[in-house]
Amino acid sequence: MKIFLDANVLFSASNPDSAMETLLGLLREEHTLCASAYAVTEASRNIRNKRPQWTEHFETLQKGVLLCPHGKLDVGIEIVEKDRPILASAIAGQCDYLVTGDRKDFGHLFGKSVQGVKVVSPAQLAEALL
Repeated sequence: MKIFLDANVLFSASNPDSAMETLLGLLREEHTLCASAYAVTEASRNIRNKRPQWTEHFETLQKGVLLCPHGKLDVGIEIVEKDRPILASAIAGQCDYLVTGDRKDFGHLFGKSVQGVKVVSPAQLAEALL
């Protein structure tokens, strides 16, 4: 399966001692981890500004993440403008899941599929696949 990682998931997994990093390590054994240049750039900016000590681990993490193409969100779905490229890239990359910790902007989509991509929290993903 292909699992798209939102920027906040990439950020959290960049902490080498985090549960998120452990989760991605387990998932990487049997699944393809994906992201977009947009998500990677956002995560990189946040790491640089908030947790620069995680930079090296973030760079290592990126090596195991496939970049999805940019997509265009053509469905009439309610989602804030800044998150439209995330969902659009997950769809364009034909991912099975989009995993995000952003309950504020994606929470109304948790457990739902949009053009074949099921939007889930990290806990929901772990429950479904592990």
